[in-house]
Amino acid sequence: MTDGLRTSDGVLLEHKWSQPERIDRVAILCHPHPLHGGSMSAPLMRRVNNVLTGRGFAVLRFNFRGVGTSEGKFGGGVSEVLDIEAAVDLARTTHPGLPIGIAGWSFGSVTALRWSAQHRSDLPYAGIAPPVGSDLILELPEMRHLADAPRTFIIGDADQFATVEDVETYAASIGARVEVLKGSDHFFFTKEGVVGDLVADALAAGSGA
Repeated sequence: MTDGLRTSDGVLLEHKWSQPERIDRVAILCHPHPLHGGSMSAPLMRRVNNVLTGRGFAVLRFNFRGVGTSEGKFGGGVSEVLDIEAAVDLARTTHPGLPIGIAGWSFGSVTALRWSAQHRSDLPYAGIAPPVGSDLILELPEMRHLADAPRTFIIGDADQFATVEDVETYAASIGARVEVLKGSDHFFFTKEGVVGDLVADALAAGSGA
């Protein structure tokens, strides 16, 4: 770990770049809930990372504060927005001028969307298995707090933490697309590659520079 990913409140975060020989775009991946085993090394995170690099994305993964060797402690989803802010800043300085997209799984999908709202960001966004309606996350932003941007949600019809109907209702309220994977739950076993391709398609939409 280098000193390259430090938040505005001084927390040093563990992070990792995966970069293909030819880089066309940049993706930032945000992991699941820190208190429930989520980390940048979760199997789905690694598989999505590999699919993205295979499609020309430089991928930045990081551990939220308090996870792995990242400094700090869990901030309830509030301080973690600063972690994403630092990751976006690093992506922009590392690959200036390249289009950037942001994606997250579960807790990471919600936190990434809250970052988007706080910064009025127009970066393309992909939310994997957003736990809409769960008491494990903070409130999702309303459309009035979001800038126009390409946004996609990916949900399995057997997800343990959200229903397709709830995700589709929320997505409609903010103008986002929904991709439903039949037979998949929150972890997308055997469908990881499909999820990776859907994320890549979503993040390739729009400029995201």
